[in-house]
Amino acid sequence: MGATLRALRALVLLLGFYLLSLVLLAALAGVDVLVFSWGHGALTAKVGFVTVLLAIPVVRGMLMLRTPKGEDPPGLPVTDTDEPRLWALVRELAAAAGTRAPDRLLLTGEVNASVSEEPRLLGLLPGPRRLTLGVPLLTGLTEAQLRSVLAHEFGHFTGGDTRLSALVVRGRVQIGRVIGQFHAKADGKVAADRARQEQASAKRVAKGRKAKEIDTTGVGATYRTMARIYTAYGKLYLRASLSTARGQEYAADLTAARIAGRDATASALREIPALSASHDFYLDSYATLGVHARLLPPRGEFFGGFGRLLTARELELAGLRAELPETPAGPYDSHPPIADRVRRIEALPADGRTDEARGAALALLTDPERTLGALEDAVLLDELLACPRAAGWEELLNASMAAGLATTQTPLHRALTAYTGQPATLSALLDVIDDGRLWRLAERLPLSEEAAAAKGRAFREFVRPTLLRSLRTMVLAEFSACSLLSWEFSWTSPATVRLPGWEAGTGDDSPEAELDAALEAAVADHPDTGRLRALLPPAVRNA
Repeated sequence: MGATLRALRALVLLLGFYLLSLVLLAALAGVDVLVFSWGHGALTAKVGFVTVLLAIPVVRGMLMLRTPKGEDPPGLPVTDTDEPRLWALVRELAAAAGTRAPDRLLLTGEVNASVSEEPRLLGLLPGPRRLTLGVPLLTGLTEAQLRSVLAHEFGHFTGGDTRLSALVVRGRVQIGRVIGQFHAKADGKVAADRARQEQASAKRVAKGRKAKEIDTTGVGATYRTMARIYTAYGKLYLRASLSTARGQEYAADLTAARIAGRDATASALREIPALSASHDFYLDSYATLGVHARLLPPRGEFFGGFGRLLTARELELAGLRAELPETPAGPYDSHPPIADRVRRIEALPADGRTDEARGAALALLTDPERTLGALEDAVLLDELLACPRAAGWEELLNASMAAGLATTQTPLHRALTAYTGQPATLSALLDVIDDGRLWRLAERLPLSEEAAAAKGRAFREFVRPTLLRSLRTMVLAEFSACSLLSWEFSWTSPATVRLPGWEAGTGDDSPEAELDAALEAAVADHPDTGRLRALLPPAVRNA
């Protein structure tokens, strides 16, 4: 479908919103005329009042004359002076795509690249252009793959997609605004009616009468019915514009293959889902590791550490590249499934461009370390930036784990407090075990129906795993409080705990195996805390 037909479809969809609104306004006016013809009593006034209230959100939506401008995402604007090589590549690819280069380039912390334009007269006249480029893409892609990603985005400029988006966005915003107003009106009616019923119920109770059950069924139904009408059109609007949006993605992929090469385009499409999943994991498990300890990674490492993770987990990445999503991210996602896009590109004739620009895309930056640090200043929240920096990842891990252990409340902590009425400490727990009360204490743990009904040995088998996990946590917390605990940091596997002397010995005679054996002895059918007490710091052992 050409740009003219796509523009016509977008205009028809937008006009459909106005037509629907006019029909509804006419229907409301018809209700008023019909009721007015019956008489001029209280019913007429009430119906007229309701129809006016229903008409207000419709009229407000129709009178939205300007398309809301999207705000810039958090990012670092860079000029030609800041990043001459990156800007040179951007201009080269825009020229190859036969389009005007963006006016602004914004680096972000997301695994994403996008282009936008602020056209005038609903897209009839061009406007300023912006390219948004995620630094994690620079970290994980080769220069050839980055060329493909940028060529794809400039393909949207070439096809007029960014200018046509003004029409589509306007319709979506107007429909969403009307739906939101109707739901807000309905929620307000429900809240007011609930408050009225609660007040009446309180008066009944004050007079010694039984309170009535609060029931708001049916309240605000008229508003919600109007919202459902617009929601139905909104779904039609999205479905109608969806095929156009996905067609634009296929066309932009072809532009990328023409400019950057078939193989680079296919490999970039395979790489991006893997980078996205890896980046989510990195943020959760590494970059934000010390947040609850109020500690950040060394400057530049919040985003810079992502490259270390990718290098260390290359085998896992290979598996992710092979498992491409076969379905869209959602029913109204504008992007077709990645697997389908890759198949289309790989079906193109070979072009012999397999060895071009294989260097890391991050090398396009003049000073990557400086840029990574500046990006942190631009996108992280002020309260995060106020946190001190760790000297290294090992320090960050140790501080994070220490803070976590100091505040952890396991099921055993809560059960011990409920059982003894005192703060839950390891010394108190060992005393309870030595007094032969462990299994009575275990009855205070959260139990399934099957576990609660069990008796004797069966009950002990049900609760033993929970006791072991919680007891281990409490023991490690004591070592941590005495500064005797450290953790081994790794980019390839979960952190492992280290106690003094744990580096010496392996197998059944290792200190770690000795601790595991001591923990198992403490929660055995006939508990014995002797081995565990012998391993504990003196302050706990002698308490």
